[in-house]
Amino acid sequence: MNFLFYISIIVFTGIIAAKIFSRFRLPNVTGYLIGGLIIGPSLLGIIPQEAMGDLKIVSEMALAFIAYGIGSEFNLSQLKKMGKNIITITLFQTIATMLFVTAAIAFISGQSLSFSLVLGAISAATAPAATVMVIKQYRARGEVVNTLLPVVALDDAICIIAFGIATSVARAFVGQTGTISVFNMLVIPMLEVIAALALGLIMGVFLILLIKKIDGETELMSLIIAIVFATAAISLRFNLSSLLSCMMLGATIVNVIPNFKKAFTIADRFTPALYVAFFTASGAELNLSVLRSVGLIGIVYIVFRIIGKLAGSYLGARVSNASENVRKYLGFTLLPQAGVAIGLSMVAKSILPHPYGDQVRTIVLAGTIVFELLGPVITKNALIKAGEIKLRDMDKVAEEV
Repeated sequence: MNFLFYISIIVFTGIIAAKIFSRFRLPNVTGYLIGGLIIGPSLLGIIPQEAMGDLKIVSEMALAFIAYGIGSEFNLSQLKKMGKNIITITLFQTIATMLFVTAAIAFISGQSLSFSLVLGAISAATAPAATVMVIKQYRARGEVVNTLLPVVALDDAICIIAFGIATSVARAFVGQTGTISVFNMLVIPMLEVIAALALGLIMGVFLILLIKKIDGETELMSLIIAIVFATAAISLRFNLSSLLSCMMLGATIVNVIPNFKKAFTIADRFTPALYVAFFTASGAELNLSVLRSVGLIGIVYIVFRIIGKLAGSYLGARVSNASENVRKYLGFTLLPQAGVAIGLSMVAKSILPHPYGDQVRTIVLAGTIVFELLGPVITKNALIKAGEIKLRDMDKVAEEV
């Protein structure tokens, strides 16, 4: 069947599912995911398994714009007021999650240290997409949201570095390499992060120069779409993080021309349908059969990742003297996990010997099913309790749907 036909089915299903689940006051993103799961290979099979690979481009496009939007939150003048808090909270929650998951899988599940280290590194990744969608849908605003967005963005950089170290150690211990190379553990991951950020900076400067030479909103939107896609494409071509590159692209624009909000708001004309397709396609990719094969390790991974996120963010917020709302509710908004974690699990599968790579992939996919379906709902409830989603805004959203 034609690829465009599958895209139309996916978007249509996402819209209908969001309308149905909004009646139960569930976030749209949850409806998209469940709708995709229903039409995907795991259940009805309307979208066959062989079509999943073709849908990857939708994910790459959507994640590029999500990262670009997150970059707009990195206004240096604003971050100076809370910069130390952001770094402290990010470090605490990522390191705590890695430690909790690594220790639990090693001691409770009885797995090797190398295997546990890889899963621990991947567990730190947080999916910005679902969280951002909840924030936009319910017009959430406040201290928790202002802290959450930069924390999620920094999370990826730390996770990528930690993953590079963990996989290098794992390969050495399982006999794929003879020695643990400090160069492979530290230098290569750090260079990849620097290169991704440098690419985003260069493309940002390039976009700013072009913006000065165009007139009209249509041209501006077309230009931004082209630059965001080009940044993501170059990143993927050279095995860099497209999330970091596109995030840096947005951060460059917001800091060089901070009052030019149109560079971000104009993208909202293009992205809504893209996000519907992305989340519904993500739901279609979820394979329920993996839940049967993960056993105790999968349960330990899920439970201790939750504990690590909640405990780490609370301690980080307490040490940095953040508000009570941030201490109590930030951790709940960091639970969604998808794109980055799945990508890293695919890398682990390709570089770790059998059966370690396959096991990592299976466990992470099982965790994705749980965190992507429940994460947005938990995020919404946490922001309601924090007072950053107002009941009147929820009523407006319901009326709009």
